[in-house]
Amino acid sequence: MKKLFHLTQSGIDELEAEKQALIAKRAQIAEAIKTAREMGDLSENAEYQSARQEQERHEARIEEIEHILTNADIIKASKSKQVVLGSTVTLKQSTGKEMTVQVVGTIEADPTAQKISDESPIGKALLGKKEGEAVEIVKPAETITYTVVAIS
Repeated sequence: MKKLFHLTQSGIDELEAEKQALIAKRAQIAEAIKTAREMGDLSENAEYQSARQEQERHEARIEEIEHILTNADIIKASKSKQVVLGSTVTLKQSTGKEMTVQVVGTIEADPTAQKISDESPIGKALLGKKEGEAVEIVKPAETITYTVVAIS
């Protein structure tokens, strides 16, 4: 059974851009390998080994991106009254502090950009919630209760 990767359109666009950048760098890596090969004995040539390893990393990442894109399930914008995959949710603490997060698939998750995985504890706690509902988010040091203010 194939694993589907849940991605927003912007996540797909980012992966496509990364793939194109990696493909564009192929010629540069090939040139580095050619130059290093001309230096002589390949078994003791650190530059050659390094260039080959870089090529292997790039090709593996291109293959990984192609696999993800082939098995991507695009998250459609939803007008749901509940938090679903792709929803942007504004939360408010009792202290008045607000935060806004987007619930996305694991491939696209980036907590520093407020993109929370649907499989993370926070994402799981948010899924299915409606505006006005309380949600408890368990952190290692504490449990914080937020109210869902808005879903878009």
